[in-house]
Amino acid sequence: MSTPVSLIPQYLGGYPASLQAQALKLAEEGRLGAVLESRYPEAHTVRTDAALYAYVQDMKARGMRQSSPVSMVVYDTKLKVLSQALGTHTRISRVQGGKLKAKREIRIASLFKDAPADFLRMIVVHELAHLREAEHDKAFYSLCEHLAPDYHQLEFDTRLWLLQRALASKPKPATEG
Repeated sequence: MSTPVSLIPQYLGGYPASLQAQALKLAEEGRLGAVLESRYPEAHTVRTDAALYAYVQDMKARGMRQSSPVSMVVYDTKLKVLSQALGTHTRISRVQGGKLKAKREIRIASLFKDAPADFLRMIVVHELAHLREAEHDKAFYSLCEHLAPDYHQLEFDTRLWLLQRALASKPKPATEG
C-alpha cells in the first residue's frame, strides 16, 4: 500500500528535499487537499474535446501565433499519468500527392477534466511550448514562462494535486468496531 512517503519520489522527485518535506508534512497531516483547494478554488468548464480544442487554439493565438497549427486536441483516457505523461504532443508526417503533410496533435490526460483551471492551463502551456521546443531545456521553460509567468509554481502545485489524488484513491484501512 502506498504512503505519502513512498509517493513523494514519484511526484516530487526532482524538487529540493525541503519542498518534499513540506509536502510530506501536509500529506501526513491530511491538509494537502485543503491547502490546494484554498489556493486553486476555480474549476474550469472545458469538459469536451471540442471545448479543449477551442481553449488550446485561443491560448495559442494569444501567445504563439506564428507556431505550427495544431490539427487535433483531445482528452485522452489512455494516458497513464505516472508511467507516461500528463499530456503529449505528437507530430505525424505523411506523404500525400507527392507532398509531405505534417499534422500536430495534443492529448491531455482526461483526469484534467476535474482539475482546477490553473492546472489545465499549465498542461496546455507545456504542450504548446513543445510546438517550438522539443526538449525540456532552458529555451523550453523560458517559453513556458512567456505563456504563463507562474508556470513553475503551477507545475509544482499540479504535482501536489496529483499526489493528493493518489493518496485519496488508496483504500482506507479497516477499523475494528
